[in-house]
Amino acid sequence: MANQNRLGELLVREKLISLTQLRQAQDEQNRSGQNLGYTLAKLGFISDQEITNFLSQQYRVPTINLEEYEIDAEILKLVSKDQCEKHRVIPVSRAGSSLIVAMADPTNLHAIDDLKFLTGYNIEPVIASEAAILAAVERYYSVGPSYEEVMAGFDESEIEFTGDEEDLNALELERASEDAPVVRLVNMILLNAIKKGASDIHIEPYEKRLRVRYRVDGVLVEEMTPPLKLKNAIVSRLKIMSSLDIAERRLPQDGRIKLKLGKGREMDFRVSILPTLWGEKIVMRLLDKGNLQLDMTKLGFDVKPLEDFKWAINQPWGMVLVTGPTGSGKTTTLYSALSELNQPDTNISTAEDPVEYNLHGINQVQMQDSIGLNFAAALRSFLRQDPDIIMVGEIRDFETAEIAVKAALTGHMVLSTLHTNDAPATISRLLNMGVEPFLITASVNLVLAQRLARKVCGDCRQQIQIDPAALQEVGFTPAQIQAAPGRLVKGFGCRTCNGTGYKGRVALYEVMRFNDTLKELVLQGSSTAELKAAAIKQGMMTLRMSGIGKVLDGVTTTEEILRVTMAD
Repeated sequence: MANQNRLGELLVREKLISLTQLRQAQDEQNRSGQNLGYTLAKLGFISDQEITNFLSQQYRVPTINLEEYEIDAEILKLVSKDQCEKHRVIPVSRAGSSLIVAMADPTNLHAIDDLKFLTGYNIEPVIASEAAILAAVERYYSVGPSYEEVMAGFDESEIEFTGDEEDLNALELERASEDAPVVRLVNMILLNAIKKGASDIHIEPYEKRLRVRYRVDGVLVEEMTPPLKLKNAIVSRLKIMSSLDIAERRLPQDGRIKLKLGKGREMDFRVSILPTLWGEKIVMRLLDKGNLQLDMTKLGFDVKPLEDFKWAINQPWGMVLVTGPTGSGKTTTLYSALSELNQPDTNISTAEDPVEYNLHGINQVQMQDSIGLNFAAALRSFLRQDPDIIMVGEIRDFETAEIAVKAALTGHMVLSTLHTNDAPATISRLLNMGVEPFLITASVNLVLAQRLARKVCGDCRQQIQIDPAALQEVGFTPAQIQAAPGRLVKGFGCRTCNGTGYKGRVALYEVMRFNDTLKELVLQGSSTAELKAAAIKQGMMTLRMSGIGKVLDGVTTTEEILRVTMAD
């Protein structure tokens, strides 16, 4: 840190930046934990090149342009990717007993000593900007070959399929799928998705093209368009990896792929294959247990809603319902509740379709409709298994709803999900299914609705101003509009976030504690709108209100809130 402060003082003394700019950059640096030079460049106070040239003159150390320099693979093996990222360095070349290393900060003696110990060479620093070093590390240490390199392995004549698609027999398909370039391409699609933090992979055939899309932070992005001729070979390869029938191309199929990634990390892909007009479409959901966030305080809950949710799940009996569309994080919220309730003196059983993550100490059952094992059948069986807590993946019909309500009324804690737009609408949904109002009021403890909003990227975030009239239209109160200046941020796109301005997601919660006032309204037959108005009066924060709070906290943007929530 002392070196960083010295760099700031030297830049001010040389009048390359002002003292105000230094203070602003130091505040941003304390918040983000980034290098001072990187922060100054990011804020636009000075360019990367100017900092590099200044350090070169100051410490009489030569500079290097990493974009124009080609590093030998043998040199790269001397220092691991983790060490390069940790110290912001990259090995460049070797001269006798010395290793020449590009560094963002040539005064970082800790890094030099560390590298000397690890490699056994004397370390000679040369200077490059932090951004250039990180880009070089990404380029040289990236996982697997590039799309262009994989495609270079294909010979057009080898992948030509003759005759009608239906004439392709299983033997030909298997042979095509084991072709080395096809294997490499499929591996690259899977590994790239992990690298980019995708939650889903879509491989979609159309009449004249085949496209691969990734869902990153809830938004689909086109990744590549392999040749259409590879369609059947890619599908067959994925079917073989998922242990599915490669000859069956008329019916939907579901499977699973498990990848081992080294260092004990495993990644599961849930594979769904659907026959469409132009061939089979594949969607793969990525399930990374290492990334599963089960700490409720880190999910995005505000203090009061979290207190209400914890109160509800810790009751001796009753029902807690989590609602929201597909991909809104309902399963993660339920798993975080289960992990908190998972004690040696508690028997927990779950019925899931499918089981997404394996949780130690919890009895998880996979639904199989084909043999009659549905949610209702599993629930009935659970009640004979002496349970304390039951989790039902989804209440889809009256039969499941009825058994769940009865379980909640007979001394069990029941957790489940529904597909509704907000918390108050959940009550109407249960009534429409045929559940009696008095059973709902007697069994439901709390309803939670949620959405996932993208977080502003930490590396390219900047403060912005928004017209008060526009904020009012979003739903900001006069007090919030007054508090907004200096608190609103936006990401302007960088390498970290692939130019989107967003990295990661945060959950927005609408928590409706089912108190006596709301129960009375349900028994009187009140509408969803009346129920919602009463809940807000009792202190419930709607999804839009929760989102506005996250905007004021500098976590997300008004555009994201408008995308994922409806006006109150």
